[in-house]
Order: sequence, then structure tokens, then C-alpha cells
Amino acid sequence: MTNALSRPCPPTVAAVVVTSNRLAHLRVTLARLLAEPLERICIVDNSTCPQDGTAAWLAAQTDPRLTVLSPPRNLGGAGGFALGLAELERTDPDWIVVMDDDSRPAPGAIARFRAAPPPGWDAVAAAVYDPAGGIAEMNRPARNPFASPGRFVAALLGGRRAFHLTDADYIARTPVEIDIASFVGLFLSRQARQRAGLPDSRLFIYGDDVLHSLHMRALGLWIGFDPRIRFEHDCTTLQGRAWIYRPLWKAYYHHRNLLFVFRAAAGRWLFGPLALLHLLRWVGRARHYRCEERAVYLRLLRLAVQDGLGGRLDRSHEEVLALARPAPAAAPPAAAQEDTA
Repeated sequence: MTNALSRPCPPTVAAVVVTSNRLAHLRVTLARLLAEPLERICIVDNSTCPQDGTAAWLAAQTDPRLTVLSPPRNLGGAGGFALGLAELERTDPDWIVVMDDDSRPAPGAIARFRAAPPPGWDAVAAAVYDPAGGIAEMNRPARNPFASPGRFVAALLGGRRAFHLTDADYIARTPVEIDIASFVGLFLSRQARQRAGLPDSRLFIYGDDVLHSLHMRALGLWIGFDPRIRFEHDCTTLQGRAWIYRPLWKAYYHHRNLLFVFRAAAGRWLFGPLALLHLLRWVGRARHYRCEERAVYLRLLRLAVQDGLGGRLDRSHEEVLALARPAPAAAPPAAAQEDTA
């Protein structure tokens, strides 16, 4: 008979949530988290609109596990995750799970992980679904298509499906090895945090999770996908199949940071051809925008490529917002003004 005192204690788990002006989403996510056996929950509030009510609502929460950080400016998802992870390191939990405000664990997901964390992994990615129950494509884990010649050839022939996990991986019962995971339901062990450090806060949004995953793998850390741990992601940033960004300023970060991802994944020699191929696709997407938005999209794309190729990560978010505003309409010529007077 096993002595109860000899049983190992379940690991401690904490959570980081980054929010920005989306109180309706945050209410659902925090309720899910408070129902789970978490030691601490850190909310990083990037909200910039006082009328949203997020700050007042968070101030009214009384659960002692909750910590709220309100940086003086919007840090984006990357900066928010870095800030929240650094805060939770003060108590040194065994695992920290990260998510946006529009994503949350399925009921019982944290308890299930805590009861039996997959052995041998330094980080564990959950299976993420959309609210309708379909696989959330933007959170589908992947293997680096440039990690081996065979995988690269398969990616050339089969496209995205050749290096992303299959639907069959989602219904399996055992974790599988991956190279790339999103910051939605990603559990980071103490060792992963100590060796890989914090995500690069300068990325602001997009690609920070991919780059951090690739960094962990480059250090020899192991990332597993566990289909038994389910998360939900209610994301509406991208509209339709044409990659129409709402708001439009997000196009800058997505394209700039993808160039950093390509360089990290493909390496020195394949980066150039890969970047050129995608640049042609990105320019072609301009046709999906309305006339008044097309020039703004192309301006943001030009700067994104310029900064991505140049390794620039210091452009402020305020500058990006300004660049995303439509140019003011030109005043009519003086003669035309006289004609309409």
C-alpha cells in the first residue's frame, strides 16, 4: 500500500493573461481561470480606453490569487507576456501558462494538466479550438520545415499541411514533439523559463511566440503538444481568407515580425528566396483593401519590410499608429475654390 505522504505533490501552476480594451472577453477568461487550481493569475492590462471599464472591473476583483499590472503605455502582447512572466517569477511556480484575453482553458483543463503533466517536456502546448469546436488554425502547432532536407522538400510539395500538426494529432492520446507553438495555452516549465528567458518585448505583437519557441528549440529544450489539454480561442483579428487586418496597423507588425521568423527558421541561405516569395504575396493582398485603405496598407508593408530586413525593432507603437492613418485629403486648387465660392 502506498503511503499518502510519499505521493509527489502536484506541480504549482500560474497563469499570465494579456488584455487590451476587451472587457467582455476578459470576463469570460478570468472566470474560467478562477475556477481552476492555479496558485497565481497575473493580468497585464494594456487597455488605453478608460471608457472600456477594464481597470475599474479589475480593481473590484477580490480573489487573492489575482495580480493586476497596468503599464503606463500599451506594451503589446509580447511586452505584456514578458512583464507578466517576470512578475510571476517572484514566486517561482513549476509551470506558467500564457494566453490572450480572448483565449481561455476549457473547464478542467488546468486541473487535468496539474494532475498529470506530460513527463519529459520543457514546454507543453494545448490543443486550441475555436468557439464552434473547430481547430483554431492560427494556433495549430508546427514543426520547423527547414530543420531537415526531407521536411523542407515535403513543405515545398505539400505546403502548410506538411509541417503543421494534422487533425489526427488532435484526437490522439499522447503528446508529440513540436518546434513552434502559440502563446495560447502554452505551459512553460521552470527550466524553460530559466534557460530561454523572456519573450522579446520589442516585437509588440505577432511572431513573439514563434520566435520564442524556436529559441527554446535552439537551446535544446523540448516542446510537446498535448491534445488532452484543451483551450478555446475566440479571435476576430483577421477577416476572411484575404488577411484583411482590423485595425490596419496590425499589418505592420505581422509582416515585419514574419521576416524575423523566416530568418530564425530558414537560416542564412534560404532566408532571401523565402522573403522574396512572401513579399510578392503580401503586395498582391493590397487588392483586397478598399481604395482609401490600399495606400495605407502598402505604406505599412514597405516600412515593415524595411525594418524587418534591417533588423529594426525600435519603431514606437505611436509612430506605427500614425503611419496607419489615411493621408489627409489634398485641398482643391485655388481656381477650383473660387469656382465653388
